[in-house]
Amino acid sequence: MYKSFLKRVSDIFMSFLAIVILALPMAIIALLIKIDSKGPVFFKQKRIGKNKKTFYILKFRTMRTDAPKDAPTHTLQDPKKWITKIGGFLRKTSIDELPQIFNIFVGHMSVVGPRPALWNQDDLIAERDKYGANELRPGLTGWAQINGRDELPIPIKARLDGEYAERLNGGFFKGIFLDVRCIFGTVFSVLRSDGVVEGASAEAVATAEEKTEEVV
Repeated sequence: MYKSFLKRVSDIFMSFLAIVILALPMAIIALLIKIDSKGPVFFKQKRIGKNKKTFYILKFRTMRTDAPKDAPTHTLQDPKKWITKIGGFLRKTSIDELPQIFNIFVGHMSVVGPRPALWNQDDLIAERDKYGANELRPGLTGWAQINGRDELPIPIKARLDGEYAERLNGGFFKGIFLDVRCIFGTVFSVLRSDGVVEGASAEAVATAEEKTEEVV
């Protein structure tokens, strides 16, 4: 009952409450972004949703408009040269993720679930298929996010997403407890900036460049 009904009800309630409470702070952030650099306030990017249907995720724009497209930032060789002044702060504090409360409200995402993969992250999508993780709504945060975030290799990240999917099927109270644990774990991870990687190895850079060329 929790997974099939109450989880979605709680998503709607929490996202609506967040929209009301954070409307003014988000308006101020939007103004700071416009003052800091040219370009739109929001950054939209195609992601993989529930049952591998695509949607456009919303974030506050933290990078210059000429930054490489459709490549995870942690795979870029020198990401700092693309990140704006206000963007660095927004990313470090994860405030750039706040607009995703609108994705949650309309049903593209959940508060807790596997983080939505880029549409061209075929390796991650394929790994998640092994565990049934692609059958869930992607989340603002998730089990993998409180166990490593960007530092995790794809096979481990997918396995953790699958572990979350399996445990979510464990019953009403187990599902609620798991989501609450993820939410509180996220708060502590964000405060410590755990697992955030802004850079890449030579191998990762090569992969990112290949994906960028595919998009172009």
